[in-house]
Amino acid sequence: MNIQKSLAIQERAKKIIPGMTQLLSKRPDMFSYGVWPGYFSKAKGVEIWDLDGNKYIDMSIGGIGANVLGYADQDVDKAVHAAIDAGTSSSLNCPEEIELAELLCSIHPWAQMVRYARTGGESMAVAVRIARAFKGKDKIAFCGYHGWHDWYLSANLGTENALGEHLITGLSPAGVPRGLTGTALPFRYNHLEELGKIIQENGKDIAAIVMEPIRDHKPENGFLEGVREIADKSGAVLIIDEISAGLRMNSGGAHLVLGVEPDIAVFSKALGNGYPIAAIIGKSKVMETAQRTFISSTYWTERIGPTAALSTLRKHQRLNAGIHLMEIGQLVQDGWKGVAAKNNLELRLAAFRR
Repeated sequence: MNIQKSLAIQERAKKIIPGMTQLLSKRPDMFSYGVWPGYFSKAKGVEIWDLDGNKYIDMSIGGIGANVLGYADQDVDKAVHAAIDAGTSSSLNCPEEIELAELLCSIHPWAQMVRYARTGGESMAVAVRIARAFKGKDKIAFCGYHGWHDWYLSANLGTENALGEHLITGLSPAGVPRGLTGTALPFRYNHLEELGKIIQENGKDIAAIVMEPIRDHKPENGFLEGVREIADKSGAVLIIDEISAGLRMNSGGAHLVLGVEPDIAVFSKALGNGYPIAAIIGKSKVMETAQRTFISSTYWTERIGPTAALSTLRKHQRLNAGIHLMEIGQLVQDGWKGVAAKNNLELRLAAFRR
């Protein structure tokens, strides 16, 4: 197979872009360098074309989890095209952000207010800032992966690899202020005792407990309920990071399926089906604190993101896409197991079943 153009552009990228791209998970040199195309010219549905015209079926995770309805979904793109024709930015605000906020709060009845960003990492930084401002405290107890910002990477200051238990090993805190040492304290999923110890030793200084609702393991009986109870007793804000899990199991947050009610939940990735949009939703008593701290950006007010999210959520709800995604995921797992058994291979799957 000829992929000469695809390989040649990687060499150009190495000279001009540190890391070759903007997302660690998309680095061409991480995936069979020299035989992996790395760059695409077109994407539609579950198919991708490289720069040499070769067509592939994408058996990965759909744009690193962003394209939950498939690439170039015609309904979402149609809505976005209409928004572009009407103008995407002006000195006034777009009404779609109010409409989207109302829809998000109707899907999540525990939430009353919404703020927006455009990416997952920055939206988590917004959520943590709001929690710290609300509580007047600095420390964060966390579980799982939550992006690249200083508040999170500070967990690796002065440690061997504290974030190694949270998806990605070897994340360097270079450039993160040393003064943040000890402000982000990790506990492992399904290890309630570790969170309990953090609260026991730092309870008066904990602003928030931050965690993913699920990644690749089912919550043990009482784990999520225990986290909520600890948050209530300590007064910490419970922040659920739905950036990866959101819209996979249902047309909202996985926490709705798993039965835990947060104080703040954060969405991005799948929310706009590939268009940049992030939402921080939460209880009004906490969210109103955003008025007391400076959180502001021009491009958080453009029209494309909210428009794409509205179209994505409505189609997702109409199709009940969460059920389909879970069924497809189960088919993939069963296929892997069958092939492994046929070839006498040992296979371990870490995945949640509904």
